[in-house]
Amino acid sequence: MSKEKIQICEEFFDIMPPEYRDLVTNATWGKEGRGWKDVGINKELIEQHSLCAGCPESMAFRYILASLPNPEDTVMVGSTGCTSLVFPHVAVHNIHSLFGNQNAIASGLKRALSVRFPDRVKDVVVLAGDGATVDIGLDYTLQSWFRQEKFTTICFDNELYANTGGQESGLMQKGFVAKMAPVGKKFDKVRLPEIAKESGCVYVVNCTVSKPSLVEKVVKNAVLIAREIGPTYLQLYTPCILEIGKNSMEGLQEMRDAEKPGERFAYKEYVSDEAKAFLADLAEKEKAKKASAKEALTQA
Repeated sequence: MSKEKIQICEEFFDIMPPEYRDLVTNATWGKEGRGWKDVGINKELIEQHSLCAGCPESMAFRYILASLPNPEDTVMVGSTGCTSLVFPHVAVHNIHSLFGNQNAIASGLKRALSVRFPDRVKDVVVLAGDGATVDIGLDYTLQSWFRQEKFTTICFDNELYANTGGQESGLMQKGFVAKMAPVGKKFDKVRLPEIAKESGCVYVVNCTVSKPSLVEKVVKNAVLIAREIGPTYLQLYTPCILEIGKNSMEGLQEMRDAEKPGERFAYKEYVSDEAKAFLADLAEKEKAKKASAKEALTQA
């Protein structure tokens, strides 16, 4: 994935499609400080997608790709859902699992990569919807946390089954009526962030994707902590505007409303003591690095 690995032979450069030349020449692979501000400029951050117009998942996907600390050595594991339509457009190694078994696939993959590349960092990131994470795949999800598998699980919480007609999921709000849930949800939204904490996750965040800088921070934290300490979990609200009766321009406001104080997606974060110490150490190193760069600039 890195620029060192993907190069165009000099003799063929002029006849290659301009889009591919741009991708190889200007991609953010290996760029220090890459992040959400690279979205809209770099082709590997999903320049185009096949999701519905205004879909919050497309925003979330772009921010996540831009925030991966080590994209050229990252493998993403997806599951059946709307994200299946986007993964073919993603310039990061990815695996499409069967519906619900994404955390089992990621467990084996992470272990195999550590054996195959013992001296190299290889990150694994699971990305699945609420149906795959909390309904059909809950056992696989929990067992990977129980085993303390060192990878990040990201749930795109649509609060229903978005790509199959609007059926009820465990993460749907109580009382919500959908096209294929006409009597409304009978019980409260499953508290998966709390379950994640109780199941051994060392870093858990529940939020929307309305603030790209926040998404960048939590994704980087989750991947880096998982790499060194243990399982991490992000639950990101990505409402299906089609199924909840919103217009294409209303997804952002829907997320902003859901993240107000007291609402179900008000920002919540759990960080274990070990993870706190790790993040504090990272912050100190970053501070020292900036101070060193500033000093070098003044002396130049």
